[in-house]
Parts: sequence; structure tokens; C-alpha cells
Amino acid sequence: MAGPRVVIIGAGVVGAALADELSARGWTEVTVVDQGPLPATGGSSSHAPGLVFQANPSKTMTELARYTVEKFCSLDVDGQPCFLQVGGLEVATTPERVTELHRRHGWLTAWGVESRILTADECVEKHPLVNRERVLAGLYIPTDGLAKAVLAVEAQIRRATERGVTFLARHEVLDILRTDGEVTGVRTDQGDLEAEIVVCCAGIWGPRIARMAGMNLPLTPLAHQLAWTGPVPALAGQTEEAVRPILRHQDADLYYRDRHDTLGIGYYGHRPMPITADEILSFDEAEEMPSVLKFTEDDFADAWTETQSLLPATKDAKVDEGINGLFSFTTDGMPLLGESPDVKGFWVAEAVWVTHSAGVGRAVAEWLVDGHCSSFDLHECDVNRFEPHQLSPEYVLARDCQNFVEVYDILHPLQPSGDPRPIRTSPFHTRQQELGAVFLEANGWERPHWYEANAPLVEGRSIVTPNDWAARYWSPIVGAEAQVTRETVAMYDMTALKRLEVSGRGAADFLERLCTGKVAKSVGSVTYTLLLDHDGGIRSDITVARLAPDVFQVGANGNLDLDWFTRHLPADGTVQVRDITPGTCCIGLWGPLARDVLQPLTDEDFSATGLKYFRAKRAHIGSVPVTAMRLSYVGELGWELYTTADLGQKLWDTLWRAAKPLGGIAAGRGAFNSLRLEKGYRSFGTDMTYEHDPYEAGVGFAVKADKEDFIGKAALERRAADVRRKLTCLTIDDPRAVVMGKEPVHDGERAVGYVTSAAFGHTIGKGIAYAWLPAHLATPGTSVRIGYFDGFVDAVVAEEPLFDPAMSRLRG
Repeated sequence: MAGPRVVIIGAGVVGAALADELSARGWTEVTVVDQGPLPATGGSSSHAPGLVFQANPSKTMTELARYTVEKFCSLDVDGQPCFLQVGGLEVATTPERVTELHRRHGWLTAWGVESRILTADECVEKHPLVNRERVLAGLYIPTDGLAKAVLAVEAQIRRATERGVTFLARHEVLDILRTDGEVTGVRTDQGDLEAEIVVCCAGIWGPRIARMAGMNLPLTPLAHQLAWTGPVPALAGQTEEAVRPILRHQDADLYYRDRHDTLGIGYYGHRPMPITADEILSFDEAEEMPSVLKFTEDDFADAWTETQSLLPATKDAKVDEGINGLFSFTTDGMPLLGESPDVKGFWVAEAVWVTHSAGVGRAVAEWLVDGHCSSFDLHECDVNRFEPHQLSPEYVLARDCQNFVEVYDILHPLQPSGDPRPIRTSPFHTRQQELGAVFLEANGWERPHWYEANAPLVEGRSIVTPNDWAARYWSPIVGAEAQVTRETVAMYDMTALKRLEVSGRGAADFLERLCTGKVAKSVGSVTYTLLLDHDGGIRSDITVARLAPDVFQVGANGNLDLDWFTRHLPADGTVQVRDITPGTCCIGLWGPLARDVLQPLTDEDFSATGLKYFRAKRAHIGSVPVTAMRLSYVGELGWELYTTADLGQKLWDTLWRAAKPLGGIAAGRGAFNSLRLEKGYRSFGTDMTYEHDPYEAGVGFAVKADKEDFIGKAALERRAADVRRKLTCLTIDDPRAVVMGKEPVHDGERAVGYVTSAAFGHTIGKGIAYAWLPAHLATPGTSVRIGYFDGFVDAVVAEEPLFDPAMSRLRG
């Protein structure tokens, strides 16, 4: 099988990996073009220092790095290894960093990568140049090391060439050729190349190439300082290139690597130095190479001072040379992978560092050949994940520079994003400010986490303060808001959740094809259902409300759902999909007194029989037209009430006046998360992702196996008989032991899974953690331990849901 004609733009470490992986899968009609010479093309791969540290809060990024390590260890060029597995050492010079190293050790344990915490003395044993007086502890990862990027490029070029792949050096890409919205080829300065698929792996040039296909790529090239010392007397006689672990001193934004008797020093502590892709010189114009800018010594001064303190042996050396090397940064620190939403056949594999390059090559190859990626969950990496405002030049530059500044910072899971803020505000924003809302960001929306106006509610309540880490971006008001929701009624701003309208005479059949549940039901029906990929993995969980025979409203999880729907639209124009989120808003009115608030405001019947659970209807609340859906993500009686943005504040005021005399409050996301975990409601992207199927994730009830067909059905049927892991509810008795997510779960001494979502259950009086565990351990009563920083938290597998298992409060 030769496969379709593919042109890969960029023969750096990503393009070479993709060519190798595609050809290994039988696609050999592949041509790789690069404006520079081979194998050192002049991009970031050609100057990258090669440090591969696998620790990452993202499971996907760690797995991409682990595959890269495994593959590079197997490659050589004429006996020269492509990877020097010297290990990786991260040192702490502050107590805060010691704590952070324990958290990072937890990530590695959760993702299945060997690591261990070292004492200060053990750090010096591993890396004798380290000043024992400066170091408090370290994190050691034995499989980390140095990637020889240019050698890895050459090795993969050789393998791909042997299978029939063509590599063309010194070919500058001038345009992406397309007809009727589909790629037809690539125009270079040496002629046109025909193609059905074009993959942009151009790295720092990516935005310029993508623009040729009409695609806005949220990537900024930023200069990062790398210096090399002259000979260090303490290293005299070192004939091997590297014998010590690669070293990170993140407290000072520094890293180090051996090079015989010299040291490489990388520095992120300087000012951001962004440029545009259009400002990068060509290979022939550049003094050294296009990705290398002139070293700015003043920016490096603090780095050199700190280096001499941490590594005293460098006092006997000097900085011999240095560069400001360009690397790709994105707004969320993740790669940009996938197909253009507008030009069929134009793909990108961008913002990928050497650390993850081979893994990305495999991931994109699987995606192209099989139609989905089976080895990695790519939902965090999909280039179509962004909202429109996240593609604006101002936003991209600000957030990309922020990610550069924060690359080694200790970041809390709830830490607010920086400027530009605010960007998106709901119609309720002014009222929320009046109530002292503490806002965090969600998809650009300012979303209240709690309200300071509710502080008096804390008095007289037993609300336990969690441990110091969990207590950041938290208030006891969160607990009070959760309890009041269960006692009376609360208003929640649900505007940040994506809303899509699917309409047209083919809408019902279209949704039936994509959804695991039956959605073509009576007008007024609401269905919780799933979107599956072709391999049976969960792409999203959504609600589908039929508002008219040919109009459906979909409660979605983000822009990837819109992209999925758009890609599957029939060509005959019988279905339209549009994002109605910006022009609408939503209030969740929930609690045992919710009906007492709502019913006096409307002539419509909102009794238990007038609007049953999981039904919808249009009504007027006071003077405001709404779409009311009898749903509740917190496990209480109530409705999601939707209206247009211009009437949002009026809806808020109408409900507020009615709720306030009954003890009603406005409540925030902190309470919401606690309540939804008490009910066992899953959150896509956190609790379940593309790698999980419905039966593993505990949402098999949303699959109607008797449906004639839906995307992923055949694959799911094959997976159903072999459930080896389960998303499992754990409870924690220690009230201060609130974990945050991504911690490893142990069965005895063995790590067997990891936490997804967690919070304190203010109704049940226990901590709650959902975790992926082997199926044989997912039995109620089973005891496990959650690794939390430098200790363990005892937990027990519990029957779910923890609150109102009879569903009487929801259906009342």
C-alpha cells in the first residue's frame, strides 16, 4: 500500500519522525521538503540542546516524551547513538520547590515513569558539580537524557528513504495549492509538488506556512538563551560527551548539560524576546542559521552569577559562546496537531519540541493512516481546540510570552491566567461583581468561583479548611454555598458552557449518526449522550434537546465538538451547525426550593408532571423568554434556563428577587464541582478522554446498543467485553486531605492508577476523588492510598453516587 501522495513541509525532528512513522505504516508516496540543507536544516532542531525531561502535568505529553526516549534509544547513525540516557535531575533550592518536586514525582508515578526523590547528598553524588550548601533535595528520572537531534533526524531520514520516501533539501515553499477547499499540492521555488495531504512541520516558520492555507496558527517564536562555557578545569579529561545527568535548577529558570569538559547553560529567566515568523531570516541570509539570533550578554548576567553559585566549579571557567535560539511557544503550552477546519488535507504538527517529537510523529501518522490516534489522547493537542478570541494576535502574543515566563514556575491547577483579561463576560457580570464574585477564567469567560457576599453564611457551619495546597484559590464560602444549594436554592452562571444549534431537515438523522443515544425523539426531549471516535473512544459527552422537529440545541464541551460536527456535515446542505454561545446565556437554578422560586414567575406548568426530568420547553419567566431544560449537574431539583444575551441581566434580576426571600443565593464553580462529584457526574477532558470507552468510564448507560448504527459502534462492541480499568469513586475520611487531581493511586506499594477530579463533599462530610483503577480494584470497600506530595492519603472505593442514589431530589 503506497498510500496517498503526502508532502511534509519541514525536515526537522518532527517532519523526519512523521516521514519515518508514515512509511513504516506503508505510506511511501511521501515527499519531505525543507528550505535548508539536510540533516541540519537550520530550524530549532539544529540548535536544540537536546535535554529530554519527561515530567509533565499532562499525561499525554509525558507519554509522547516516553515514546520519543524509547525510539531515540533504538536509533543510531553509523554507530553514533541518537540518545544519551544519562538521567535527569531536578534540584530544589527552596522549600517550595522541594514540595513541587514531590508533586512532579507524583505525576511521573501516575503516568508510569520511574523516578525518585533524592536527598541533597544524593544529588551531589549524581552530579558532583552541584553545591551541597545550595541544594535541599532533588528529583531523579533515570530514563531522561540527551537527544542528539540532528543525528535523530538523519537516522529517521535514512529509514524513511529506504522505504521510498523522498527528501528534497533547499526547496523553499511559496504557496499551498488548493482547489474547492481541498489541498492539491505545494508550490516551491523549484517547482510544484502534487499532494492529497500536506503536513506543515515547519516549526518556527509554521505560522507563515499555515497562512498560505488560510489558517491562523497561534504560535510565537521566542528567543531562549543557551550558552556554553569554555573548559571547566574540574571536568578536564572527560572524553565522553556526557556522564552526569541533565540538570534543572528551576528556581532560577536554568538548566545544564555536559559537553565533554564544557557545560551548556539554558536560561528562561530573561525578558521574553518574541519575533514573527516573517522576521526569521532565510538559511542563506542567516549568519549562523535562521533559528539562531545574536546572544545578548546583558540578559544572561544573572544566569551566570547564579550558575557560579550552584556549580562553583564554573568560577574557574568563562562563558565562551552563546546564542538566543528560537523555539515555538503556544497560548497553553501544548502542541498544535490536526487538520485545518477550512482546507481539507492541510494538516499541522507544530509547536513540538525535541522532547516530544517522535511521539508526535507516531501520533500524527496514526491519525492520518487510521483516521484516529490509538496510542495517545490528543484532545489537549488538537489545533481546533481554540475559541475565536484565542486566535487574535494580541491574545496569542500575550499568552505565548506568559508561557515563556512561567515555563519553570510552580503553577497551581486553579491559578488564574494573566492578561488579556477580562475577555468574555456574561450578562450577569455586573451583578456578580456587586456580590463580590471571585472570578477564574473558563474558555475566556469570567466565571465566579465563589461570592464574598456569602461570607456570613459560613458562620455556624462546620466547614473544614483543607491542606495548604488545596486551600489556594479556595474559601470556606465554597462549602457554605454548596450546603445552601442543598438546603434552599442557588443560581449558577452556566454561560461558559458551549452551546450549539443543529438545524435543518436532515438534523435528526445527522445527530443519530453521531450520537450513542437515541436523540430523534419527541419535541421537548433532552438526551444525555456521547460522541465516539471510530475506535470507540469517547470524544465528548453532550446533551441534545429537541426544541422543534428540525431544531436541536446541543450542550457541548468545547470547540472540538463544533469541529467534529462540522467535519461530519452532509454535503447536501440539509444540516446547519452554529455556535450560539456568544449570543445566549444560561442560569442553573437548583435546590429544593427551586420550584418555589420559578413557578410564581410564569404561567407555564413547572410541576413534576408539567415538565418532567430531562424534558425542555419554551416559557416566559416574568418578561423574559427562556428555553427551560429540566437538568441538574448538582443533583438537585431545578432547571437550566437559557435566554438571549440582551435579556440575561433581566433574567438574573427576576430570579434574584424571587429567590432572595427564600434564602436563595448566587453560588460559584467551587460549590458546583463539589456537588457534581457527590452525584458522580463526569467531566469530559478531566475524568474521561479519547483514550477511554463508555463502559470503562461508567457512562455505558448512554449507549443504546440496539441503535442501527453510530460512529464507533463496531469498535465499541469489540471493546465492551474487555473492560480492564474503571473510573472509580473514592472517599477520604481525613477532612484536610483534599487532593487536587493527577495524583498516583497505590495498591500497597504499587502505583495502579491516578486521580482525575477531586473535591471535598460538603454534604457527605468526606473528601471525594475519582480515579482510574484496574477493574479488579474497583469494588466498593477496597482500600487504596493516594500519593500526595511526600505522603499518602488513605481512601476507600465507594458505591456511587454518594448523594441521593434514588434520584428523588432530582425527580421531585
